[in-house]
Parts: sequence; C-alpha cells; structure tokens
Amino acid sequence: MKISIIIPTYNEEHVILECLKSLKEQTKKDLKIIVVDDGSTDKTRDIIENYKLEIRKLLLLEQKHLGPGPARNLGAKHAASSILVFVDSDMTFAPNFIEKLVSPIEKGESRGTFSVLEHVANPENIWSQCWGINEGWAKGMRHPANYPDKQKVFRAILKSEFDRVGGFSPTGEYTDDWTLSEKLGYLADNAPGAVFYHKNPETLGEVFKQARWIGKRSYKYGLWGKLFALVRASLPVSLFVGIWKWAKAGEPPFIIFKVVYDFGIFTGITSSLLGGKSAK
Repeated sequence: MKISIIIPTYNEEHVILECLKSLKEQTKKDLKIIVVDDGSTDKTRDIIENYKLEIRKLLLLEQKHLGPGPARNLGAKHAASSILVFVDSDMTFAPNFIEKLVSPIEKGESRGTFSVLEHVANPENIWSQCWGINEGWAKGMRHPANYPDKQKVFRAILKSEFDRVGGFSPTGEYTDDWTLSEKLGYLADNAPGAVFYHKNPETLGEVFKQARWIGKRSYKYGLWGKLFALVRASLPVSLFVGIWKWAKAGEPPFIIFKVVYDFGIFTGITSSLLGGKSAK
C-alpha cells in the first residue's frame, strides 16, 4: 500500500531538517513526503527546498497562515496513496517507525493508528522537564503512565476513511488533531513498536507561545469554561500550583515555568474572548 507522510510547518527552521533526515532513513521505502508550509516567515521553506535533492519524493506546498488542520487537509488532497501519515516538524523517528505504524492497517487489523511509544526528544532541558511535570506525563514520555491503547489522535489512517468524513475540521485550533476522530466516530489503535521522539518547548519564549495557542482552543462549557480557565491561570492560583508542584517534583524552576505557562494560557483565552484568531 502506498504511503504519504504529511507535515504541517510554521516557522520551524530549527527542527524541520532533522525531521526530514529521520524520515529519509526509514526502513519503509518509496514514501511520498508532503510538507505544507503554513505561512512561515523564517527560513523554513528555503531549508525544505534545499533538501529536495536528498529525498526524491518530496513535495512542498504553501498556504497562508491557517493552522495545522487546514494544512494537513491540503496535504491530503495532494496525496495519491492508500495510507496517510501525519507527523509534526519537531518529531524524529526510529528507523522502523513508519513500518510499525502502518503495519496494523496493511494487515487489515485497523483503519487508523497512533503509537504510545512517544518519547521526549529533549529530556535534559529544564523547561522540557517542567512541561512534562505540568502535563502529568511519565518521565521521559509525552503521555501519562498507563496510557490507553486507543486515542483520539491519528498518526496513520486509510485515505478512504479520511476522505469519507472530509478530513480535519479546519478550525486552526490546538484541538484540530482530535476533530478527525470525532467525525469518524472511532479512536485510533495503538501500533506496537512504533517509536518516535517529540520535542517539548525548551525556552520560556516557546513555553509562552505554545501555552497562548492552547489557551485559544474551544472549551467544553463554552464561555463559562473559558472564564473558569481564566481563574485557574490567574497569578495567585498559578503561584500556588507552581509552589505545590515544585515541592512535589523537586524542581524549583517549575515556579517560573508555571507563571509563564499560565500567563500564556491567560493571554490566549483573553485574545479569543476579544475575537482574536485561533490559528497557530
């Protein structure tokens, strides 16, 4: 079965080359790689163009800044394959990642997969560690311990299933990843042995930027959910939680992290309440 790998990018000049090199070394060959640049203002596109000679089947598409969901949908429209694989530009992969990820689909055991073996790519960075503490993840992993074998986020899926529901909802929000599962009405299955690595934010600037984007997402209880989240992200609550988790984890920098993270959340929610754009 033919496979297309779709990568949305937005100002990823520091990580995109490492991602592409990792995909080039995959044991699964004859892969079509489609990079959709979401209106980058840095050197991301130049780096991809310069690397085209290294990967025979590499297509670069461009769109204005709409967010990852619309970018993935655009990539899927240009994919003439049976299986779509969705990865991010700050990921790297074990050499057999794609092979393991799509195996259950090729065997007819699953319509779409993800992997629980998502490791932190920068575990030594203090702000990366604090991100994991804040999320409640297992040490060195990008999810909690005892992570279920079915999840909302698809890493690989039959293109026929993707096309059947019209792909991701083009909201441009942090929760774009989940919209495909909601439209399909089922969850992705774990693909055993598919190891990959994903970077956490590693500077306070990145922490703030990511948190601000997360803050702009839709909330379960609408306006009331946003107002409750604003209270949780307020400085007094942020300091209290920061001190409590610092004491629990033994990481003093977490207090600084928590204040910056919650300020990003607060700013994102405020922006969305005022009608600001939700796209990344």
